[in-house]
Amino acid sequence: MGNDQAQLGRLAQVLDSYRALELLAKHPRIDGGRIAAMGFSRGGQGVLYAMMKRFQKMHSTGGLAFVTSIPFYPECDTAFIDDENVTDAPIRIFHGIADDYVSLPRCRSYVERLRRAGKNVELTEYAGAQHVFDGVQFKAPLKLPDAQTTRNCRLEEIADGIVVNSQTKQRFTYNDPCVERGATVAYQEEAHKASLQAVGEILRANLKLN
Repeated sequence: MGNDQAQLGRLAQVLDSYRALELLAKHPRIDGGRIAAMGFSRGGQGVLYAMMKRFQKMHSTGGLAFVTSIPFYPECDTAFIDDENVTDAPIRIFHGIADDYVSLPRCRSYVERLRRAGKNVELTEYAGAQHVFDGVQFKAPLKLPDAQTTRNCRLEEIADGIVVNSQTKQRFTYNDPCVERGATVAYQEEAHKASLQAVGEILRANLKLN
């Protein structure tokens, strides 16, 4: 998948998030009003944009909603139509400053736009942390020379579902010049431990856990 990102549409996991929410909410031992969304990398992008009211309206059933969203190192490269109109639930993003797979500055920009819109969003950055900083299996950094990355792309939705390269104004594909290859995934113990503690606090507060 990493070498051919075009195999799966970027918003597929938004739909997946809501179908999972629908399934969980039907379980007799689960409170459908106390479900959080958490994802990593592409999954992080999915749970981030799942908080857009537009996508919630499209995919949610019976008024179901996530009480919080916790994206880890998501891609924030695309400016979607009405993407500042998110739910009032807290959004808590975690990212490594040394991430060379996805663009941290793009997430900073999106977070600032959301804050200006009065939304409940926070971005936590970890110095020296790379992509998948919580992946203990990557204590020895793993170089991915053929992995596609849009870290230097700026994308925008100009019509319903049509995403273009902001520079060329042409429909985006993974053949665009802005798409590069080569990235690293690496574990960082300090960031991992800090994020575990932070996520625990978020869940206790928003799921009302004892």
